[in-house]
Amino acid sequence: MAENVPNSLAGKRIVITRVAAQSDALAKELSARGAIPTVLPLISFAEPEDSEPLDRAIAGIADFDWLILTSAQAVRALVERSVDLQKPLARTGRPSVACVGPVTAEAARSASLPVAYVATTHTGVALANELGSKIQGARVLLPRSDRANPDLPEALKCYGALVTEVVAYRTLRSAGANAEELKNLVNGHADAVLFFSPSAVQHFAEVVGAEQLRLVQDKLAITAVGPVTAKALRDAGVARPLVAAETNAASVIETLETYFAAANVTPAGVRRA
Repeated sequence: MAENVPNSLAGKRIVITRVAAQSDALAKELSARGAIPTVLPLISFAEPEDSEPLDRAIAGIADFDWLILTSAQAVRALVERSVDLQKPLARTGRPSVACVGPVTAEAARSASLPVAYVATTHTGVALANELGSKIQGARVLLPRSDRANPDLPEALKCYGALVTEVVAYRTLRSAGANAEELKNLVNGHADAVLFFSPSAVQHFAEVVGAEQLRLVQDKLAITAVGPVTAKALRDAGVARPLVAAETNAASVIETLETYFAAANVTPAGVRRA
């Protein structure tokens, strides 16, 4: 547990745009370092409009060679639906489970799914490339968001995988994403804003305005958690996002600590020299 001592994060106001249920641990770690975290979710999750494809995949999961998981939310959605159907996921030792990164792998292991592979580079395409010949001719189950990028299934098919992609959950704009509150945060009331998904970047740009997102990059530390989110920020016009290479709290905090220690940025609301 982090000690409650002043460091480069002391007094910094950090906006976490992830859903509250997934932000508690990070918020506590930031607070322990003297930061002032604000959880302001930009996205929410919902069940698929049509659960039948997901239900069929769960019922026949032992027929797949690989289960590829690209987020902790995909794990949660898959497990929750399997419980509803009373069809345990890990009942035959099949399929092998591959995860895009350590946070997803931790969620999978917590759900008693035996993880066979975790990507070294934490993107879907990198995971496909790293599996390579292992998935040639293999039946692959890919449960994801309805708004997931198409790059991963295309990459899997390039290696000869037989891909069954199903919507495990829908990604929606959070009803609590108040435009005025967001605008206040980026206009001097925050020192950093953390993005955890391309959908959050898109929703932020929709609420605040894409031009405003580009303009505030010199005023606060716009931080991407993971390379896919970093690309989304660059595509949105943020030329210099901070990037936490890992999707865990330790990596996010290290990235912010390093930035604020080097930049010697004053807390929000204090006039800069």
